[in-house]
Amino acid sequence: MSSTDTPNLSSPEGLKRFLDRPRKRVGEHCEMCSEPIAETHSHVVNVQSRNLMCVCRACYLLFTHQGAAQGRYLAVPERYLYDPDFALTTDQWEDLQIPVNMAFFFMNSEMERMAGFYPSPAGATESLLPLGAWENVIAANPGFSSATPDVEALLLRRAEERTACYLVPIDACYELVGLVKMHWRGFSGGEVVWNEIDRFFTTLEERSKRVESSVHQ
Repeated sequence: MSSTDTPNLSSPEGLKRFLDRPRKRVGEHCEMCSEPIAETHSHVVNVQSRNLMCVCRACYLLFTHQGAAQGRYLAVPERYLYDPDFALTTDQWEDLQIPVNMAFFFMNSEMERMAGFYPSPAGATESLLPLGAWENVIAANPGFSSATPDVEALLLRRAEERTACYLVPIDACYELVGLVKMHWRGFSGGEVVWNEIDRFFTTLEERSKRVESSVHQ
């Protein structure tokens, strides 16, 4: 896939293109240098165009340093964090105006605002956050205030008035969106999609480093 075909992740249309395109397979190539890449590979975000690019490890490492390419390209980090003591009240969740029990949020540096999306059978749907709603959440959970703009997101899952929160690479969020879109059936989704979602979050928690609860003190 050429760089002109990469999806714009700041729009629902761009997210749809990302989710619909075939996954990279062995024998395909880095979108920067054309070197072959494996099925499991790294990603770089073009901050201006919001394109997510599949790249080889060498190209990925070029953009892990602050200020590389004048900040136009950013390597998607590979850290996963989980806070078992994440605090979010029912009122705060309702203030975010998310109609489902999962959503992810990241800072769009070009637009200078938080962007919120939630998985749906049609793909990722953007939710316009009310002024101040997200700031209240971060104020109560400063351990997650270090999320890197554009390339890291906070992924939330709400269950029984409790909210699990993970700091993840932005591409992990699109993986979840793809699972929902691929497996959703009927009005409620069906057993398969919820099993896939449970499996996704179980794996996510297993690979995540726990944030010290002292951040809330």
